[in-house]
Amino acid sequence: MTDQTRWGIPQVHKKNKAIKKQKDLVSSAMECVVKMDESGITDLMIQIEAEYERKYGKNKANKLVL
Repeated sequence: MTDQTRWGIPQVHKKNKAIKKQKDLVSSAMECVVKMDESGITDLMIQIEAEYERKYGKNKANKLVL
């Protein structure tokens, strides 16, 4: 068992909670996806790809300052 008084333990707990929250979000989203038809899933995929590009895309146009 890990000594709970050691430095960094609260950070580890916070990281683990964040990981669990992300997994819970994915699980709840999948419950909704199972109920969708093909066109709904296709629309959702397009929206997810657009959001991913907005957040993590390497598009240099977004970094351009005018």
